[in-house]
Amino acid sequence: MIEGNGIDFIGDIHGYGTVLCELLEKLGYRMSENGFHHPSGRKVVFLGDFIDRGPEVDLTLRIVSSMVDSGNAMAVMGNHEYNAVCFHTPDERGDYLRSHTDDDGKNVKQHRSTLDQFEHDPERWSGWIEWFKSLPFFIDTDEWRAVHAAWDCRSADLLSKVSMKDDAFLRRSVENSEIEFNAVNTLLKGVEIDLPEGEFFRDHNGHLRKEIRVRWWDVIEGKSYRDLIFPNSSEITEAVVKIKSEQLWESYPKQSPPVFFGHYWIPPEGNVEPLADNVACLDYSVALKGGKLTAYSWNGETELSSANFVQVDV
Repeated sequence: MIEGNGIDFIGDIHGYGTVLCELLEKLGYRMSENGFHHPSGRKVVFLGDFIDRGPEVDLTLRIVSSMVDSGNAMAVMGNHEYNAVCFHTPDERGDYLRSHTDDDGKNVKQHRSTLDQFEHDPERWSGWIEWFKSLPFFIDTDEWRAVHAAWDCRSADLLSKVSMKDDAFLRRSVENSEIEFNAVNTLLKGVEIDLPEGEFFRDHNGHLRKEIRVRWWDVIEGKSYRDLIFPNSSEITEAVVKIKSEQLWESYPKQSPPVFFGHYWIPPEGNVEPLADNVACLDYSVALKGGKLTAYSWNGETELSSANFVQVDV
């Protein structure tokens, strides 16, 4: 477990390896023969989504893995790493656990930039798939927590006992009738609720969506769909949600350790600040025009501060 002189949590990188180098240097890290390290002994916690979209996936993975191997970092799995493992694991019906033939082609399109970059080096890519399987779904300490999309104690407890290297678990995790499926989706993809019948919107990729990702750290009672969607959107109905919190998620207690996550594509022009005193999202859309790679420099504080966010432009 990481101990020492502070931790820098870094959000979604999505194959922007050069930008990651710039952020690490801005944070005071220096390159050595064993990868980046900090002269003061600070460490990094990477919050997942290292691959897809960007042009330097292999560089990104080499930076992250070298820091992990040298003890200068830890890393959790993102939904893109999980999806990649499933995309390359055959099912028993002539396809893969993450289908290559889904109706709208979204699975292949989402993964295309990575596939293209390793087209002539499939053995190297297979090695990275095995590395993904070694990543934990979350990190939970007495002082802080790290997860890719949403913290949920029940899901974390279940997934603390499993490994992506276990083929039986991996296959259960893609079946929506299994409890493993719900746990993986909660931690890696967040909590979603259906919009009222007839309501929809388009996400940052232009996909039509009839459900919204919610502010899982918040309470649900008395809130409208527009209050709960994250990131914020004025397109969403202001109808009050009639589901009770306990049916969907437990809000994040104020006395719990600070939790850091990525995943949500906060618009680059969005406010750079904690979402609550002990809740911080570090995904500011690195792969979009104007996006920013984002870190939080944590020094042991229980109340997070806007002043500790660090960003570099893409």
